Amino acid sequence: MAAHRKSAHRKPKQRPFTGPAARTAATLALAGAATATSATGAGAAPAEPAPTAAQVRAKVDRLYHDAEVATEKYNGAKEKEAAATRAVDALADEAARRTDRLNTARHTLGSMATAQYRTGTLDPALQLALSSDPDSYLERAAHLDRAGDRQASLLSNIRRQLSGIARVKARADQETEALAARRAELDKHRTVIRTKLADARTLLATLTAAERAAYERAADAAHGGSPATSADRAGAGTPADRSTAHADRSAPRASVAAPNSRAARAVSFAHGAIGKPYVWGATGPNAFDCSGLTQAAWKAAGVSLPRTTYTQINAGQRVSRSELAPGDLVFFYSGISHVGLYIGGGQMIHAPRPGAPVRIAPISQMPFAGATRVA
Repeated sequence: MAAHRKSAHRKPKQRPFTGPAARTAATLALAGAATATSATGAGAAPAEPAPTAAQVRAKVDRLYHDAEVATEKYNGAKEKEAAATRAVDALADEAARRTDRLNTARHTLGSMATAQYRTGTLDPALQLALSSDPDSYLERAAHLDRAGDRQASLLSNIRRQLSGIARVKARADQETEALAARRAELDKHRTVIRTKLADARTLLATLTAAERAAYERAADAAHGGSPATSADRAGAGTPADRSTAHADRSAPRASVAAPNSRAARAVSFAHGAIGKPYVWGATGPNAFDCSGLTQAAWKAAGVSLPRTTYTQINAGQRVSRSELAPGDLVFFYSGISHVGLYIGGGQMIHAPRPGAPVRIAPISQMPFAGATRVA
């Protein structure tokens, strides 16, 4: 009996897995081992190295450049959106005026119809037969004929006005569609600009304070150093440069008059804007982007320039780099995405980028693309 109890409590013998069950168990064991290895970090793929400070700076510069390209596209789209808005408003005003004239004509026609209904009319032959005064009747008949002619003219006029209003409304519908497309384009470029600038800020935040300061110093040097001092402002509108392109690397600015009074006024305005912040899409008076500054400077001189870099370059006579004179517009990069106002001595005044206010800079610091003399 005791032997029986001992046998009843004996642990049953486990059979080894064979066949599919064995393969399943092996797979689970390997998966568990892999999980354990991953959890301890052993065998994990090495993480990509963080970008160096130089790589971050290069990426930030590229993002700023891309943002400036998008800014000029935004400026062009905004100009087109404004023109489309004016067209829609003008057509709405025209439709309102035409509708007023139509309502006046309808009122006149309605008055004539009411008068005829109240007085009634007889067949002209019968009226003549019954008239006690045929001469008087014939005179009245002539007036009726003229009234009929007037009524017919009013009806014809109303038909023309209805047709005209329909054409105006059709044009308004087209312009409204164009306006919607312009606004969608505007939103697209605005989104690109904001995304690029946000990405640049994020990258800059990965730098140490010392690296960030070094980047700012390098960026300032590339765009002409710190904002000009009061001594720089004092020579507004006077320097000129008649030398070759090699003079672009030199800082001296001779006290020579600008080619004409308008160029002098444009340069003077640009000097007065030194130190004001760069804001994309801005045309002054408190902030500017690059083409906004040149447009505002020449506006102060009484000359209207288009809004964007790629239209401003065609706003005057092209000049070579060796022929530059104060007041000329100088353009940079293959896509004509940046512009400054030449002031002589190989220098320009421009609005560089976000975080860098309007300043004097050498034109040799960026890829030169061309120049235009406005007046």
